Amino acid sequence: MDTGRTLFAQLMDFLPWSTFARLVVRYDGDLRVRSLNCAEQYRAMAFAQLTYRESLRDIETCLSAQTAKLYRMGFREPVRRSTLADANELRDWRIYAEFAHRLIAQARRLYAEEDLGLDLKNTVYALDSTTIDLCLSVFPWAHFRTTKAAVKMHTLLDLRGNIPSFIHISDGKLHDVHALDLLLPEPGAIYVMDRGYVDFARLNVLHQAGAFFVTRAKSNMDARRIYSAPSDRGSGIICDQTIALAGIQTSQHYREHLRRIRFKDPETGKTLVFLTNQRTLPAATICALYKSRWQVELFFKWIKQHLRIKKFLGTSENAVKTQIWIAVSVYVLVAIVKKRLDLDASLYTLLQILSLTLFEKIPILQALSQVQPATEQGEADNQLNLFDS
Repeated sequence: MDTGRTLFAQLMDFLPWSTFARLVVRYDGDLRVRSLNCAEQYRAMAFAQLTYRESLRDIETCLSAQTAKLYRMGFREPVRRSTLADANELRDWRIYAEFAHRLIAQARRLYAEEDLGLDLKNTVYALDSTTIDLCLSVFPWAHFRTTKAAVKMHTLLDLRGNIPSFIHISDGKLHDVHALDLLLPEPGAIYVMDRGYVDFARLNVLHQAGAFFVTRAKSNMDARRIYSAPSDRGSGIICDQTIALAGIQTSQHYREHLRRIRFKDPETGKTLVFLTNQRTLPAATICALYKSRWQVELFFKWIKQHLRIKKFLGTSENAVKTQIWIAVSVYVLVAIVKKRLDLDASLYTLLQILSLTLFEKIPILQALSQVQPATEQGEADNQLNLFDS
């Protein structure tokens, strides 16, 4: 029975705390800690994400207003902003990064059977990055430009369920293409990415591992046509060709033949040239796969709007990464709850409900299933459709 327990406490029960405890031990997170251990730090930062708190003082004030409920929420004593600030500065961010990855693995299993909208059995990933601008004088470690600082969030999004399967946080200077060096290619999977990731030596690594890629060709690509397959111009497919790279360097980096598809979008009239090593799928499916890459852009837009990763509660690299990883884990946690409780509402709707009811003492299923999701989705912006199911 959940009677007498706050929604926040019930939500935290979905987390694998035994795994979290092992990570804390691994990184000595609670070594010589007298107050606000790592679990309490996580709860305080998760509370901030769920209720849209903008500052440490904001967190302290809101929690102190509910002192009688703090113990049942997992806090041994009131949360002080100075103590939370020290925890964010000093506790190893890798605790929260690895914990988020454990949640991601759990969520991907739950969403493995989600409909992709295409007749494919392959796992499809969208790879991209987003830049979070910072003030250079406040965040001097986050190198980007001469007068600006920033961090980049490189993300590999599993399009079945829109769950991030890989995230790497770097300073703003790291070029997108270097994210390919950090991936462990999955045989049979399809990686969809934009022109910023066109590096034929790195794409060859994906090919040799048995993975497929779909990207856009650069305008200056040097290649010669080997064969032209019949194409349906009525559907916008101008040509479907087999090509060989002809550049001095590129022909050495990628010796195999590639497939080049020229597509004219009937809605915008824009002509796009796609490049892939997948030779068996219809050309229209390749075009649809690249179109699905937009999901990762919507993911970035969504988390920037609805999670606290634009205004940071600390200025050190450790504090920034801690906050980002806890934000990611909260997003994944709500996705897990949605699936486990078989809820029809979107993640946007669930977050809105939780933001207003975390201190309520009602069963979580009752609280999250009271709304009519169709009405909420109809009022939401278009990007929120990303999380409908």
